[in-house]
Amino acid sequence: MIDLIDVSKTYSKGQPAVKNADLHIEKGEFVFIVGNSGSGKSTLIKLLLKELDASSGTVMVDGIDLRNMKRRQVAKYRRKLGVVFQDFRLLKDRNVYENVAFAQRVIGRPTRVIRKRVPEMLTLVGLAEKYKARPKELSGGEQQRVALARALVNRPDILLADEPTGNLDPQNATEIMRLLEEINNRGTTVVVVTHNKEIVNAMKKRVVAMRKGVIISDEQEGEYHYED
Repeated sequence: MIDLIDVSKTYSKGQPAVKNADLHIEKGEFVFIVGNSGSGKSTLIKLLLKELDASSGTVMVDGIDLRNMKRRQVAKYRRKLGVVFQDFRLLKDRNVYENVAFAQRVIGRPTRVIRKRVPEMLTLVGLAEKYKARPKELSGGEQQRVALARALVNRPDILLADEPTGNLDPQNATEIMRLLEEINNRGTTVVVVTHNKEIVNAMKKRVVAMRKGVIISDEQEGEYHYED
């Protein structure tokens, strides 16, 4: 599903943000990518999103070589991906329903499909009764669940989550991770960038650790035992 082969990314006048990375993620896996600030983990996500291009090496996602992708193909490629960020990125002037529906409208889904899919996703994340609420009326945990519903409404093959619990208290963080695990159990490949040691250690998933752009360990049912 995801293959990085000897991938490096160097910003101008700097040390490599990612250096000679080799990583293989199978379809249906749940993988944590961990490391301190500056370790390269968020750059890795941006490479998978085609927000950045690798300086060298090959990035393959679902059989697609991102290096050869034309700019006009990027939007269609990203439909394969669901993305959740630390800061939610909701549309403040729209209610919960419209925030989730927006992801369907962008790709031209007909209204009958939207009317079916959006309530399904809101039920999955436990917000069916709050579909008329605006983001400012929701807690941080609820806002992140709306963001998760939006990321999933187009049924992506891969879900990328960049510090999805970074702004949440422990209880809400645990709930978001439970939802991510449920989504993974339904067949979606899930990649989570985090520095939350407690969650990583509790969930016993595959853990890829990075330091200064280098993948330093890759363990099945691993723990966050890495320190800079």
